[in-house]
Amino acid sequence: MVFQSYALYPHMSIYDNIAFPLKMRKISKDVIKNQVENTARLLDLIPFLKRKPKELSGGQMQRVALARALVRKPKLFLMDEPLSNLDAKLRMQMRTEIKKLQKKIGITTIYITHDQIEAMSMADQIIVMDKGIIQQIGSPKEIYYTPQNLFVANFIGSPPMNILNFNISQNTKDICLRSDSINIPVSKIYLPFLRNKSSNVILGIRPKDFVIDDKSQKNGTDTLSFKGKLLFTELLGDEVIHEFRLENNSLIKVSSNLDSLHDKQNHVFNLVVKYKNIHFFDSKTGTRLV
Repeated sequence: MVFQSYALYPHMSIYDNIAFPLKMRKISKDVIKNQVENTARLLDLIPFLKRKPKELSGGQMQRVALARALVRKPKLFLMDEPLSNLDAKLRMQMRTEIKKLQKKIGITTIYITHDQIEAMSMADQIIVMDKGIIQQIGSPKEIYYTPQNLFVANFIGSPPMNILNFNISQNTKDICLRSDSINIPVSKIYLPFLRNKSSNVILGIRPKDFVIDDKSQKNGTDTLSFKGKLLFTELLGDEVIHEFRLENNSLIKVSSNLDSLHDKQNHVFNLVVKYKNIHFFDSKTGTRLV
């Protein structure tokens, strides 16, 4: 097990910290020396073996904690938020190191984290839990593109998925989604999923799936558009987050690489999204409809 706080013995050298679990099993000194050095070499810790933990950086101490677990040659690793004590830059470096190490040694690893970026970038399979209950199990791609309920949809993705509530208006042939002044005709391929559902439905749209258009574009057969007033923009390097207010007073966030809109506050834009990028959720249970 690798702990969040490293749990290194401050009075011991790095060599003795790594060797400790082997000494407790009364393994011979020669075997211990060989395994400690091999493990330290794997994690680039050879130059630090004579030092004490207080002489190491956070990233180096984290590698010592990994080495102490690895030296036992376990069948399973359990890592309990091992990077949460590190700064952002070091966390990114250690994510890569742990991922490479796991692939190299081939030991199954259960990695506990509240950081969705860690989960998405490191995992082969993700288990999303809420209050101890499993919400979804799947690959990072499955979790992101087909969230099975609103909790997963909101938890995975940054900025979070936009959540919009609509009333279902249906007749014998067609279904429309209405919310104040917004009226959305539903594509025919979604009719079987929404027919005879409750009177409300929730649409989930990821910020990156919107296209900002200041022209008077009408809905195509595979797209729909919302009118939104730009409230403000937030520059995040090569990504820009725009916040819009829709006609029904809903606030949504749109992600793009357009930083030319910062001087167009209160300008009204068409926000276009493809039907295939819209997630439909049941308003009562929060489960995915399509």
